[in-house]
Amino acid sequence: MSKNILVISAGPRKGGNSETLADAFVKGARESQNNVEKVSLNDKSIGFCRGCLACQKTQRCVIHDDADMIAQKMRSADVIVFATPIYYYEMCGQMKTMLDRANPLYTSDYAFRDVYMLSAAADDEEGTDSRAVSGLEGWISCFDKARLAGTVFAGGVTAVGDIKDHPSLEKAYQMGKNA
Repeated sequence: MSKNILVISAGPRKGGNSETLADAFVKGARESQNNVEKVSLNDKSIGFCRGCLACQKTQRCVIHDDADMIAQKMRSADVIVFATPIYYYEMCGQMKTMLDRANPLYTSDYAFRDVYMLSAAADDEEGTDSRAVSGLEGWISCFDKARLAGTVFAGGVTAVGDIKDHPSLEKAYQMGKNA
């Protein structure tokens, strides 16, 4: 049975290493006959959450920008995949802002069950992505029916294109095939 998969590429660089990981996941997921949509945040207008909590009653954000539309896509996806560069051992600000703006989903009848994280960083030490993964796990823990289904980390990649031939691309592709 095919799934509706939403891939959110949070990196600010078009064609960056985390986006390349996202594309590998997308390729695998499409080859397994899933319905896949990729959204790149790098060209979107996404304001910061105001903390008004109006969304808890309406399931929509009072800020009418691209984040509101993306959150609605998140609500109906069976699977959500986040791809982020690791900046200062954390997820990039664009991803964190989008997670905050997904607050309308908290009280909604969301469809997603599996959440994945793909990340890339200049540092290749084990655990480089651990704070970013922990941050996403914190968000996921607010959604009782969801779980962190898997992560892929590509270390030692800095400039656009450094990820070419990195073993993480095959891992992301296989994860997409099995999502």
